[in-house]
Amino acid sequence: MHEPLSRRAFLGATGAAVAGSALARPSAAVAAPAVHIPPPARPVAISSNNSLRPVTRAVELMLQGADTLDAAVEGVKIQELDPADDSVGYGGLPNEAGVVQLDASCMHGPSKRAGAVGALEGIKTPSEVAKLVLRYTNHILLVGEGAKRFALSYGFKEEDLLTPESRQKWLAWRANRGREDDWLDVPQGEAMVARPTGTINLNAVNAKGEISSVTTTSGLAWKIPGRVGDSPIVGAGQYCDNTVGAAGSTGRGESNIMVCGGFLTVEHMRRGMSPTDACLETLRRVVAMTPPRLLDGQGRPTFGLTFYAVNRNGEYGAASIFPGRYAVHDGREAAAKDCAHLYERR
Repeated sequence: MHEPLSRRAFLGATGAAVAGSALARPSAAVAAPAVHIPPPARPVAISSNNSLRPVTRAVELMLQGADTLDAAVEGVKIQELDPADDSVGYGGLPNEAGVVQLDASCMHGPSKRAGAVGALEGIKTPSEVAKLVLRYTNHILLVGEGAKRFALSYGFKEEDLLTPESRQKWLAWRANRGREDDWLDVPQGEAMVARPTGTINLNAVNAKGEISSVTTTSGLAWKIPGRVGDSPIVGAGQYCDNTVGAAGSTGRGESNIMVCGGFLTVEHMRRGMSPTDACLETLRRVVAMTPPRLLDGQGRPTFGLTFYAVNRNGEYGAASIFPGRYAVHDGREAAAKDCAHLYERR
């Protein structure tokens, strides 16, 4: 039989065991369980409806190992250099003085850096200039003449961005501004030019879960010279957080600036919303912040606005105020898809 264990011996042995177990544990407290979100199996790029070629190019470059920001910028440059696309870059529709002024911004998720240019004249690819601001300066936003001088210092060539087609559209608008001005009216029956907006936002994530975003535009057609919309505003025209995702917009920039839509959409995804639901929730905020003069009799905005988003594991989505389309490449193929939307067409 075992010897009976005295109370003193029992407490001593127990204390030693407790002390030993304490020494075996790590000195730092164990962190709470975390949800692991795996990166996508293949790259994904989402963009506006005029960007099937850009998303295809972006994914192609990411599959070759290119950085997500380089891939996104190379994608949107296709449209910036295309004179047939009057929403961005070369051939973009001018301001009311007939001068093309371009805006762009970008963010690089892995390095947590951003760059942007506003009211840039004479340079075809503002997205490239924004990337140079990001990489080689301690600033984020350069504008106007300073932005142009910066671009020229890196070897960009100053060129006339107004194409004959864009100029004709501007002339037709100018001729019908008002009865009291000095311009002749467009002949009866000749089609008038609407006041369009046009932008490209492209968000990309690679198979490592690294994210970047870029937005580029020629802005609102016939705008007051010097007007800058949401596109070069980090947190509005686009926003990227490498731990969550990226989002950006096209449409009426002033309404997006009022809600910091790019940032807000990423924050919705941070809270667990899908990209599509996050875009819709931001649009609801836009409607709530819209002044009565910009609402119709049913309380719907009289303008258009679309958000695009992708999260870290490659889920993507887009939503607009009224029905619209967007372009996406899911790593397998590029396709145009329908946006979720708040209201049906009037």
